[in-house]
Amino acid sequence: MPMVPLLICDDSNMVRKQLLRALPSGWGVSVTMAANGMQALEAIRQGLGHVVLLDLTMPEMDGYQVLAAIRAQGLSAKVIVISGDVQAEAVRRVLELGALAFLKKPTDPQALHKVLLDQGLLDPSQQTVAVSRAVAEPVTSFQDAFRETINVAMGRAAALLARVLGVFVQLPLPNVSFLEVGELHMALADAQGNAQLTAVCQGYIGGGIAGEALLLFHGSEIADMAQLMQRNSADYSDMEMLLDLSTILIGACLSGIAEQIDVVFSQGHPQVLGMQAGIDELIRVNQTRWKKTLAVEISYSLEGHNIHFDLLLLFTEDSVERLSRKLAYLMS
Repeated sequence: MPMVPLLICDDSNMVRKQLLRALPSGWGVSVTMAANGMQALEAIRQGLGHVVLLDLTMPEMDGYQVLAAIRAQGLSAKVIVISGDVQAEAVRRVLELGALAFLKKPTDPQALHKVLLDQGLLDPSQQTVAVSRAVAEPVTSFQDAFRETINVAMGRAAALLARVLGVFVQLPLPNVSFLEVGELHMALADAQGNAQLTAVCQGYIGGGIAGEALLLFHGSEIADMAQLMQRNSADYSDMEMLLDLSTILIGACLSGIAEQIDVVFSQGHPQVLGMQAGIDELIRVNQTRWKKTLAVEISYSLEGHNIHFDLLLLFTEDSVERLSRKLAYLMS
């Protein structure tokens, strides 16, 4: 029986490795890897993607664009989308664009197996025959593993926000970097110096992992956000609305991270910087812990609205070793 050309397309080395390991052991496939949509389309044109496992949020060309191009160019590919963006609207859109099924990250091998069987892509009679796959497993770094952990967490937070606000949340690629305290100070000072920005800060700690979450809003967009939050009382101020929104978004994102690394975070009370505290004070209190900071930046935007806001997660230097231990099983 000829091998089935299978294409795994995801910008994360860790996810490509996970999906390779999640494939049914008896499935006769020849595997090709792609790190973005442009590479995926080229592989499909070359006949290397009869079946495609496709991510949505990728650089250069995302999964939605790949699905649209497959349809527009009349390419033959049976696509299963595997994504951290679990918004109901995201699922609806990919199925409308021709995907056979949608699976959430991190991928459950049994769920993948069932979809392959249900879609007639896997022959049950072949499941006991082991097939070697001549493709090297990608090497996973700490930043790659942590970025994918964040990707899943921010997708869950976006799904909650989408339900609360009744909108579609456009997800970016999360940015994960290490910042020296001077670089962090400059970045936060720039934010403080921008009169158009309002920042909400909330501390968190759990399992020896600690940090501060900052949610940055543009002042001109607060009224639009209040309307989406269905504020119908004059007693419900802009600041109260921002605190409520921050609690939803920061809490959901931290919960998504905690679930994946098996910790429980305790969260402090959110504070509006500039009112209850300033960024300078935040830096002064934390500067001994923030000699080197693991910084995560997620820039959310709401489709159909001129609303953008940034979520910064600033993990203390001491937290990195514990995070590395928690993520070691993903990198191995």
